[in-house]
Amino acid sequence: MTDYSKLKANWNYPTPIRFGAGRLSELADACRQLSMSKPLLITDPGLVDLPMVKNALAQNNANGMTTGLFSKIKPNPTGRNVEDGVAVYREGGYDGVIAFGGGSALDAAKAVALMAGQTLALWNFEDVGDNWTKVDPDGIAPVVAVPTTAGTGSEVGRASVIIQEESHAKKIIFHPRMLPGIVIADPETTVGLPAGLTAATGMDALSHCLEPYCAPGFHPMADGIAVEAIRLIHRWLAVAVRDGSDLAARSNMLAAAGMGATAFQKGLGAMHSLAHPLGAIYDAHHGMLNAVLMPYVLEFNRPVIEERMKRLAAWIGLSNPSFSAVLDWVLELRSEFGIPHTLAGLGVDDSRVDEIAQMAAADPSTPSNAVKVGSGELKKIFLSALTGR
Repeated sequence: MTDYSKLKANWNYPTPIRFGAGRLSELADACRQLSMSKPLLITDPGLVDLPMVKNALAQNNANGMTTGLFSKIKPNPTGRNVEDGVAVYREGGYDGVIAFGGGSALDAAKAVALMAGQTLALWNFEDVGDNWTKVDPDGIAPVVAVPTTAGTGSEVGRASVIIQEESHAKKIIFHPRMLPGIVIADPETTVGLPAGLTAATGMDALSHCLEPYCAPGFHPMADGIAVEAIRLIHRWLAVAVRDGSDLAARSNMLAAAGMGATAFQKGLGAMHSLAHPLGAIYDAHHGMLNAVLMPYVLEFNRPVIEERMKRLAAWIGLSNPSFSAVLDWVLELRSEFGIPHTLAGLGVDDSRVDEIAQMAAADPSTPSNAVKVGSGELKKIFLSALTGR
């Protein structure tokens, strides 16, 4: 078996990825390759005082690359967070962005880079119709992405999820050139992630693989990437949760997270349709929401995905390959990780059920759900997940 803890590789799909333990030391070189001389490192408050951020700043400065710092980002980043970051970027005269952290930091940083040279407001670039064509591509700052969680895969994504405070809705901001120019995927940066967050982000990665695999449409590349990522998650997620210092587990999960985000270019589904408004309204962790919603959405979609789940179960090595085998595995993971069985366990209630169903129906993830859904079907899934039915 390959010892992934010692593996180093250079990948160029979907963007150049410097993968392997210790490769954070190449940060200054990656910045220089993208013609940066004065980058702004954007991270979140939970990371800003940790040694790996301080060391990254020190190494860049030692390499003659003055690097600024911005960390005023909420766990579910807001438009105001992006505006504040853009103000710091412009006032400091920076020429590139280092997106450093989990999904929140990466999404906010990519949005700051997008907005660095724009004249229109952020919401003009919501992923609706051809809004992306309104972007001035010359105004987008280059980005080096450094993921520190194995979950969202935002490091290989062309979009950011940002809360619009006025509507309390999560908006997807999109442009093809939001894809970071270089990714440094160093599993050592994920070692300190607590077990609970390792589980929640890992389940998020799983949702990013399951939903595109189940989505309708012909995209065998996405399907293949999703299935192999699920196999890696089946083999390594529980190991990473039990022993966060296991570099082989951390390496495989970091790879699987990037694969999931690559695969979901095919589309997502009702897990994300509901998780987006719930995250905006209740400020709950996105990965945890997906983890709770997962079995309810799978069961709802069962009539059209049963054969796919049978093939998946066989590929990842489940006994008695079937839809039930996959569902049982998901439920076992949630039980092992202490993830609540219902949304009520995350503090969600039924006070805004109709509003949430309508927001979910309007979410860009909805059209690619395995079964066609509208607000009525999404309300049914939501209530099932709320009560545990």
